[in-house]
Amino acid sequence: MTDTVHGHEVLEMVLAAPQPPTLEALQAQVGERFGRDARFHTCSASDLTFAELIDFLHLRGKLVPAGDGVVADRGQICEH
Repeated sequence: MTDTVHGHEVLEMVLAAPQPPTLEALQAQVGERFGRDARFHTCSASDLTFAELIDFLHLRGKLVPAGDGVVADRGQICEH
């Protein structure tokens, strides 16, 4: 089985961005870093596509809209 990328890594990319990235820009950046077909996991979910990960993070308040882009809510990110 191929290794998956933890969702925290995507959230850290958002936090490191100089301005809120659009979902399209974030997807392109994630694709460049981890590969277009990368799969993701979180503390409570596994084998997620990029779109499924984004939905998951939105539903849990970890990734929130900001203008045309998104920001990560550091207060909602678990620290482990």
